[in-house]
Amino acid sequence: MKQSLFQITENVKLTENVMRMRLKGDTSAITASGQFINIKLDNLFLRRPISVCDCEGDTVTIIYKVVGKGTEQMAEMQSGTLDVLTGLGNGYNTSLSGEKPLLIGGGVGVPPMYLLAKKLISEGKQVSVILGFNTKNEVFYEEEFRALGCNVGVTTADGSHGTKGFVTALMQDADYTYTYSCGPEPMLKAVFAASKTSGQYSFEERMGCGFGACMGCSCKTVTGYKRICKEGPVLEKEEILW
Repeated sequence: MKQSLFQITENVKLTENVMRMRLKGDTSAITASGQFINIKLDNLFLRRPISVCDCEGDTVTIIYKVVGKGTEQMAEMQSGTLDVLTGLGNGYNTSLSGEKPLLIGGGVGVPPMYLLAKKLISEGKQVSVILGFNTKNEVFYEEEFRALGCNVGVTTADGSHGTKGFVTALMQDADYTYTYSCGPEPMLKAVFAASKTSGQYSFEERMGCGFGACMGCSCKTVTGYKRICKEGPVLEKEEILW
């Protein structure tokens, strides 16, 4: 973990409620896809944890949904500096993926899949991605994944774009050796039940400190209690207890 000041270089809308922010600073502590950063905001006691979408050189990209005071405040920022904790969480282990990993992201669980896809492709893997949203107006990063060379499928709950239904609708006929997923817990449960292989699941929990000191985000696993911010947010399929 490292605490640094980052300069805001971009903060733009991707959809009505989803923003992309790019920050320039010391990214050396970010070592794996699936990790997150924790942002300090003026007049708010708790930092805001946001998954890393991309990290290249001295620039980290995050994508966040505007849902409350913290993200509303972030959405208004076009310049300035932010106090950021980086390199938080364990991230995804790509050594277990096999040759045909399947990446599954739902809503704001999509962003960490992007850096993971880049990593797997650099390792010579054949990457497929399923992106799940409620409706066409919420879809983002479909073309960015295609540009990486991924085989991309999109589902929307109302059928307004891609395949109608949830992400599991495209899992049935997919050819894959391993799964990686991130999204709301109901989606993770559905992926868990539908998957034919082992996999890694990134969980969302309310966090106090973000680095394991307060124990507020602990959850029970097969091997005992784990802190989502420290030993997680990524858990392997075999250790998960619903």
